Amino acid sequence: FVQRTEWSLQLMTQRALEAESNVEKLKEEIFILQGELESSKVENENLKAGQTTDLGAVKHNIDFALQNLHKIMTSANWSIRQLASGAESLHFVAEVLKSTGKISEVEAEKE
Repeated sequence: FVQRTEWSLQLMTQRALEAESNVEKLKEEIFILQGELESSKVENENLKAGQTTDLGAVKHNIDFALQNLHKIMTSANWSIRQLASGAESLHFVAEVLKSTGKISEVEAEKE
């Protein structure tokens, strides 16, 4: 039982580490997209100021940024669900281990 619990704990820890890795990747993608968004804002300001800019390129950049933001949001939601699931599993394992420790103490007192 203890070995199975330890295995579950290791599995949940691995899932949590993978989710954290995904979060880091998403943070990097967000940083890149924020740069693209700033670039689009500058282009927008230039358009407002009357400077000539390829409007088609601006629209393409905005569409591309929106698509990537949607992908990142979907992936981030998945990672958050993974982290929450891993946290719940780790809590359960901790409770099982605590119960196992109490049982061991009772059995030791009986002897």
